[in-house]
Amino acid sequence: MDRSTTATATAVATTTAPTASSADAALKDPQTGTLLLDGVPRQRGATTVPPAPRPATPPVLAPPAPPVSRALARLRSLRPWRLLPTPTGTPFTFGYAVVLTVTAMVTDYADPSLVHALQQGSSTDVAHLVREPVLVLLASALWMAGGITSPYAIGFVLVLTALERRIGGLRAAGVFLLGHVVATLATEVPVGLSVLAGDLPDSSLHRLDYGISFGVATSVGALAGLLRPWLRWPLLVVFGSMVVGDLLEFADPMTDWGHVMSLAIGVSTWPLVRGWRRARTEAASSPAASAAVHTAQTPGTAAA
Repeated sequence: MDRSTTATATAVATTTAPTASSADAALKDPQTGTLLLDGVPRQRGATTVPPAPRPATPPVLAPPAPPVSRALARLRSLRPWRLLPTPTGTPFTFGYAVVLTVTAMVTDYADPSLVHALQQGSSTDVAHLVREPVLVLLASALWMAGGITSPYAIGFVLVLTALERRIGGLRAAGVFLLGHVVATLATEVPVGLSVLAGDLPDSSLHRLDYGISFGVATSVGALAGLLRPWLRWPLLVVFGSMVVGDLLEFADPMTDWGHVMSLAIGVSTWPLVRGWRRARTEAASSPAASAAVHTAQTPGTAAA
């Protein structure tokens, strides 16, 4: 009797347990697994309240740069070192400046008689121009009257560097040589004609005439045409006043007239040098030039 009753109770418990588990499973939220209460609506799929947004963090401002740093940054943007010649940027001006420095040292430290003989043989007087015109025209441009601290020596470095950076080395050399040759012939040929006419003595055919001042004056005039107006006209006024003032002093009228003519020759080259600069700028900014630079800078890339 007891065994049957116990067996019956066990069977009932065994059959009712799964039923309770199924009911519990039916009352659980499938997403969260929490037990739901029967008869209470809006329990399933309850939306969670999003967290409140955090207040935006104000950007951290860098402290203002000190005046010294701003001055250095402005100085770097101006790039003052481009005023001086370099072997790669301005090879013509740099090489020419080295040659002029060597001849200036020879003038200062060599035997005076040797220096006089060399300068006399390089003089562009009428006698030498008649015998060896090409040689003396080139050799006379290898000496600086007044040494490396003269105004024309300083002007040579600054002006030729700026001119070469804008139109290239060969063209800058052409402008310099044009003024040197034309102004020399324009001042020496009238002397020869005056000697033939009897207006000047024969000693005027032999004089010491050398230097770079004619080429520098022509380069100043040519460079002025490539500068902005606020730089162009002050440069012409200052340099023009200097050469005209020397002419009015009448200390060396032939050389001073040569400086005035050289400046005029440089001004007359404005259309030419402006065209050269325009062509140089367009060539540097063309797609073909950019591709060539990219090919040269990319390792392992062969040119087509």
